[in-house]
Formats: sequence, C-alpha cells, structure tokens
Amino acid sequence: MQLHVQKIMVTRTRKGDLFLLPFLLYVAISSAKFSQGHEHSFGTKFELIHRHSLKRNQNNVMQHMTRLEHIKLLLHRDITRQRAISQRRGLKHASAVIRRQVRANTRVTNDRNASGKLPMHSGADYGIGEYFVSFKVGTPAQRFMLIADTGSDLTWMKCRYKCQGATCNQTSSGRGDFHPDRSSSFRTIPCSSRMCKIELANLFSLAHCPSPLSPCAYDFSYSDGSEALGLFAQETVTIRLTNGRTARLNNVLVGCTESSHGTFETADGVIGLGYRNYSFTLKAAEKFGGKFSYCLVDHLSPKNVSSYLVFGNDKQATATPPDKMLYTELLLGKINSFYAVNIKDISIGGTMLQIPPQVWNVNSQGGVILDSGSSLTFLTQPAYQPVMAALKHSLSNFSKSKLDIEPMDYCFNSTGFNESMVPKLEFHFADGATFEAPVKSYVIDAAEEVKCLGIVSASWPGTSIIGNIMQQNHIWEFDLINKRLGFARSSCT
Repeated sequence: MQLHVQKIMVTRTRKGDLFLLPFLLYVAISSAKFSQGHEHSFGTKFELIHRHSLKRNQNNVMQHMTRLEHIKLLLHRDITRQRAISQRRGLKHASAVIRRQVRANTRVTNDRNASGKLPMHSGADYGIGEYFVSFKVGTPAQRFMLIADTGSDLTWMKCRYKCQGATCNQTSSGRGDFHPDRSSSFRTIPCSSRMCKIELANLFSLAHCPSPLSPCAYDFSYSDGSEALGLFAQETVTIRLTNGRTARLNNVLVGCTESSHGTFETADGVIGLGYRNYSFTLKAAEKFGGKFSYCLVDHLSPKNVSSYLVFGNDKQATATPPDKMLYTELLLGKINSFYAVNIKDISIGGTMLQIPPQVWNVNSQGGVILDSGSSLTFLTQPAYQPVMAALKHSLSNFSKSKLDIEPMDYCFNSTGFNESMVPKLEFHFADGATFEAPVKSYVIDAAEEVKCLGIVSASWPGTSIIGNIMQQNHIWEFDLINKRLGFARSSCT
C-alpha cells in the first residue's frame, strides 16, 4: 500500500526524553491506493462477541448481573471514553504546556521499557471497547480474544517477550499470553530506526534506546488509569476467508504488551480498527478491496445471534440489496483516527430541530463520529437539549422512575409502553442521506418495567458520538477508497 504522508518536523529532546505527544507528530493519511489482489472478490469475517455475552465469560462472572448493572458498567466506560476524546481535541494547540509536562515527567533508567512515564489521553485509544474478536497471530498461529475498537490504532496482545524456553510454561500468568519465542515470524522494530523514532511516535513509542538493535518500546497510560507497556514488532496474522480458505497477512505491526493493568482483565489485548497508518484496518483493507463492514445485533437482548466484522466482500454480509443501501461522505483523518460523518441536523417526528451548524463542524471544535467502543450516544449540549425536550414530551404520560442511573437524564415506568408512542429520531447528513434509528436504540431497557432515553449529554465544545447501541440492527460499510459510509437496516443474520 502506498501512502502519501504529510510530515511535521520534530526535534528530539535530550537523551532519554520522550518525543512530543502524538498530536504534534500527527501523520495525516491524505490518500491510499489499495491493492486489487485475488482476495478482492472474497473477504474475511470475524465474529463480534459483546463483553456482556455469556459466550465470552467462561468463568460465568457476568452471568448473574442484572440489566441495570450492565447499563451502569456501560455508562462508566462511556463517560471516560467520551471525556478523553473531547479533551484530546481541546489540547491539540497546547504544545508549550505539553513540552514542559514531558520534560518534568521524564525518568531515565536502564530498563528499555521505562524511559519516561506521562499520563496521556491517547489519540488512538480512549477507554476500552465493547466487542471482542478471535484473532490468530504468529507462526504457527496463537489464538487470542481481542477488543475490537474503531477508535484504536495499535493491535496488541499480552505478551511474554522475556520468557524463553521451557520455564515459560511454568511461569505463564494467563492463557492469553503471546509467546514470541514460539513464532518464527516475530520480528522486533529496532529503537534506532526511523520507524520507531518518527512513524510510531503517534503510538507512544519511547525515545529510550539502550543499543541500536534494542526493541522499540511503547508506554500507554489510558484515560481511565489503565496502562499497557511493551514493545513493537512485525508479525503474521492468519485469517479465514469467506470462501472457506485461509490467508496470511505478513508484516502486520503488533504490540507485545509485557505489562498491563486496569480494564483489560477480560481481554487478551486490542485490535486496532482506527484509520491511521499501521492500524489493522489499513493492512486488511489493502488486501481486501479497501473496505470493511460490521453489523451489530441487540446485545441487551437474550437472543443467541452473533454480530460480525467483515473485511472485503461476503455474500451473507452484503445480502442487503444495493438500492436499499444509503451512502454519505466518510470524513477520514478529521477527528484523529475516528470515522467522522457530516451531519446537517436531527429531526424528531419529522420536525427539524435547527441545531446550530457549528455543532457538526469537524473543522472547528464540533463534529460527529461513529464509534464501536462507545455504547450510548453522546450529543453536545446544543444538540442534546432540543432532542431530549422533544423525546420527553412524547413520554409525558409515563411516571418518571426513581432509579438513579446517572448520567442518563430520563428514565420512566414503562408499563403500557409501545414503541409507536415515540416519534422517529433521524440523523440527516449534509449530502442528503438520512439514518432513522430504531426506537429500541434510543429508548432502552434499563431494568424490569423501566426504560431510559439512551442519549447522554456531552460538554460543548466537544465531539458527539453515535454509539454502538444506536448503530444496532444496521449494516455499516466503511469504503476507504471512495471515502463513503454505506448503511441499511439489517437483521445481521
């Protein structure tokens, strides 16, 4: 894949210092030419398993959780993620302050992984995602369950790089550890290379380089206090094609995370699906025609139906007739590595709300992204207030619930509720397409006989988010070549 890259010159600080933060080293992907190999006519399909699915929790930890407890956990992660996204955009001009913070927090040691430590709101990774995929890495392949996140750039696994030989089996701390010594295709990235110093700076590569061939290390400090510390490598990923065969993606950038804590206990790592150089999305799209799609079922329902993620073509995934698909512009590289869209307005019951246009302006401090890692939908205050006012009015005959499910603003006793009582909520795109959200995606079940308006307020200025619950029961096709987003109703079966 050939990438035209805009480079920003950065001077390296004194020995042992970190490079400047990622947004000062932002690599803008202005265009990409994707190969048209023989796999183009096929694709690869991953099952998306929600973190609250009983299929994922082998220890039955989640089995006894109530729907209300599930909702509260979703809200906690969502708030952290949304706040970090907006803070990250708001800090992009504060270079002088950041440089002082970097110097003040730098510590030099002899450990290749501990060059310096600074709490960062990653431009790639905010909080944690909600869906998992089964992923095979190495030669021979080792299998992992990774968080699928369209807001992440780096694909990484929990890893035992220092572990060598027979003692690994005796000291292994978990089933999800990747063992590089068992893979013939594992190759570390030298810390003296340009790739480490410049190209991987936006993925938090460290400047500490004990010797020219020492591995290029990274240190993530997530906005919720979680951390991941490890080294970069290139590896082979084995995937199953939709025609039943298997294929191998060589030289995929992966992270070998030797130390992590926080919110990763139920996952073996993260698969980076963001739009930025070295993400798995661009690597897979290069091989499969420059597009990917996913369809999400209602993960709050008891139905045993799988969601999926597809790169390239799949007859089952693309069974929606072409004339039923709606398309709108996909704004790539506008809000970090997220997938932004150009919204014009929102209507409730067919009435346009006349929301100020600056709320949707990605070139300023507004804009909207589709995010698989956020569950609920966040609207900044100028959009949130009129939307909630219109929806609350339609529910005025129902008594307000006494349940405290902050920050959701409105929950009600749903006895006698029917979806036909709620007006349609529609997102209107600037180029004419309209996304009509299912009622169950914004009036959600919170507890027995209790429903809530599943839209959360976000501060202004800031980024609005269409979360994965709002996206449910639709197929979403991300065409990276033509820079367009396709969508249509789907049962996801």
